Amino acid sequence: MYDMGTRKRALALVSQERSVNSVSKEIGVSRAAIRSWHSRIEPLPRMQRHPCVRCGPDPQSPTDEAAYSYLLGLYLGDGCISPGTRSGYFLRIACADAWPGLIETCAAAIEAINPSNKSARVKAVGYISVVGYSHHWPCFFPQHGPGKKHERKIALEPWQQEIVDAHPWEFIRGLIHSDGCRIINWTEKVIAGELKRYEYPRYFFTNLSGDIITLFTDTLDGVGVEWRQANHRNISIARKASVALMDTHVGPKY
Repeated sequence: MYDMGTRKRALALVSQERSVNSVSKEIGVSRAAIRSWHSRIEPLPRMQRHPCVRCGPDPQSPTDEAAYSYLLGLYLGDGCISPGTRSGYFLRIACADAWPGLIETCAAAIEAINPSNKSARVKAVGYISVVGYSHHWPCFFPQHGPGKKHERKIALEPWQQEIVDAHPWEFIRGLIHSDGCRIINWTEKVIAGELKRYEYPRYFFTNLSGDIITLFTDTLDGVGVEWRQANHRNISIARKASVALMDTHVGPKY
């Protein structure tokens, strides 16, 4: 795709009574393209690249920071970025069929952050990949790189950390919606000779990356949620007050 400056330069040279052939050779543009610009100089909508707030001369945060914080959590849990066509990239978030609300929320977050404001859904066995195509996903998610996330360093850029600090619950919700769950535990006790069953909710987060677990627990600390590390890859939230906080701001998948 030729930029607008190249298009205008080509037409200016042709207007000086230069032949299309000589202009084509001088600036490295096909003759067919130059001829087409006489009737339409603007790129077709499907060929236009959408602006990116991150890779311009003055990088800015995404406009919808709350949606970005949530999408960042989803990406770190169940997301991946892979090369696509024309130097673009596909962002894919795997969402289980059991949670249609999660699929809708994920799609809305991708559309809010994707410069094209678009998303798509690809059906697979037991899950749907919510997909966004853009040239700029590595700009938004610099954690993208070769190999599995748990086999390489995962750290937030300062601008990402500022967004997470401003929208911690959205980040926590994204991580829980990807690699977490809310379950009901139960126990039995004999009270006054009678066996009684007690049920209580708790949250779990599971990830193989120690770096991602640390991002999760640091954010929990920031909002006053008490947690316990059950093992090297599992975080448990079981204290009543902390579960109540999680229920208020996160809740079960739906």
